[in-house]
Amino acid sequence: MFSKINSIYLLGMEGKNVTVEADVSDGLPGLILVGYLASEVREGGDRVRTAIKNLGLSLPPKKITVNLSPADFRKEGTGFDLAIAAAILSSYGGFQAKDLEDAVFFGELGLDGTVRGIPGVMALTAQARESGFRRVFLPAENVKEASFIGGISLYGVRDLKHLVDMLSGKQSMRPEPPVNMKELQDTMNRYDVDFAELSGQPLLRRAAEVAAAGKHNLLVVGPAGAGKTMLARRMPTIMPGMDVAESIEISKIYSVSGLLTEKEPLVKIRPFRAPHHTVSVQALTGGGRRPKPGEISLATGGILFLDELPEFSRAALETLRQPLEDREVTVSRVEATVTYPANFQLVAAMNPCPCGHFPDLARCRCTEGQITRYLQKISGPLLDRIDLCVEASPVTYGDIRGGGENEASGAIRARVEQAREIQKERFMEENIRCNGEMAGRHIRKYCVLGKEEETFMEEIFEKLALSARMHDRILKVARTTADLAGASEIRLSDLCEAVSYVKSREKFWGN
Repeated sequence: MFSKINSIYLLGMEGKNVTVEADVSDGLPGLILVGYLASEVREGGDRVRTAIKNLGLSLPPKKITVNLSPADFRKEGTGFDLAIAAAILSSYGGFQAKDLEDAVFFGELGLDGTVRGIPGVMALTAQARESGFRRVFLPAENVKEASFIGGISLYGVRDLKHLVDMLSGKQSMRPEPPVNMKELQDTMNRYDVDFAELSGQPLLRRAAEVAAAGKHNLLVVGPAGAGKTMLARRMPTIMPGMDVAESIEISKIYSVSGLLTEKEPLVKIRPFRAPHHTVSVQALTGGGRRPKPGEISLATGGILFLDELPEFSRAALETLRQPLEDREVTVSRVEATVTYPANFQLVAAMNPCPCGHFPDLARCRCTEGQITRYLQKISGPLLDRIDLCVEASPVTYGDIRGGGENEASGAIRARVEQAREIQKERFMEENIRCNGEMAGRHIRKYCVLGKEEETFMEEIFEKLALSARMHDRILKVARTTADLAGASEIRLSDLCEAVSYVKSREKFWGN
């Protein structure tokens, strides 16, 4: 007897539909799996046979052939176990496969027949919905994660006997209830940290607000203990709040990486990723034998924080250049090429010299050559992709013990969201959403200067010997500061503030 069951294979963030075909016929008893399969898929045949036996579901000895079609790409992972088992049981007459043409199956089997969770269920469910399937049979522990997709009926399967009872009519099938999106929204954007905890450093606080408002990359240079890391960890709290749709898109990446759990099936706050400076290129960008998202993809929608920036390997830092421009990263392997989102905001921090005290010559013991070599670890092309450079001053006793109240994240976020709304309306017909994403043609269109401002920029351009990239960076930041103030045109004060961030960089690296 012949039967067909639908499944899906996840390649990167995209799913490919797979048909699991099973044929049971007379001949030498055995199980043959074909269809360009990795070893873990072939081993699934032994898991399925043992699981069926241990559940007491006796099958007459027959020749069983299972084909995973199409056979023009390699299937990997353990997610086909449930579909293979369903196809075999249907071929033996356990239930009618023709009644499952609108259903898709995925899940891993244990030897005792239990159905175990697999990574990527959220992306798999989204692909199933887009492909027109109406039902999904998946591990019970993955149901919460998949339920956020919506628009498709989910059936959590505890074990193989539970599946057979449902499909044979011995047990009623009841889809999981849909998620209440309004209640879900109320539980999001709750952070354990707040900008009110950052004392002093008004310049850093202002730079962080500008960076969040325009989605500008930020570099903070200053001595140890000045609050650089503290600032970076609070950056997500002043970024615009996530809605459910954005949360689901970010959660898909975490689902593919296997980072979602039954207790935490959704990413409810903006990601903050802070890899150690020993991180490899592969861990940063993604990859592996079976490619998985790296740190820059996991930071999508949030902050990628690189502390002690010069200590990262040159190769790791240079791999950031393309994702910062394209907002995605492509990982090429012999078997396949996959593309992951990498729409993150870079925040970096570093000391001004190896000992961390420059330019305080009373404390700094570094030679001029040591300082130069330390700063030159950051390449010019990478610096050109950082819009704001700000120097953190040492924290004073008054900053620590001062009794004044610091502005909280909520108040700052309100101004940031107001500026983002202005940008959203401005770029409604463009393929960008924030000032930090503007290219040259956008700058010429949306950063028009008045006569006085034009004269000022011409003087600054000549005086500082600016490059074209630095000129554009100043205008992008000035556009954001004007948006924060609710000004329709870029003012002289906006240009002055933007230039100050460039001069901070010039202090350490020159022009």
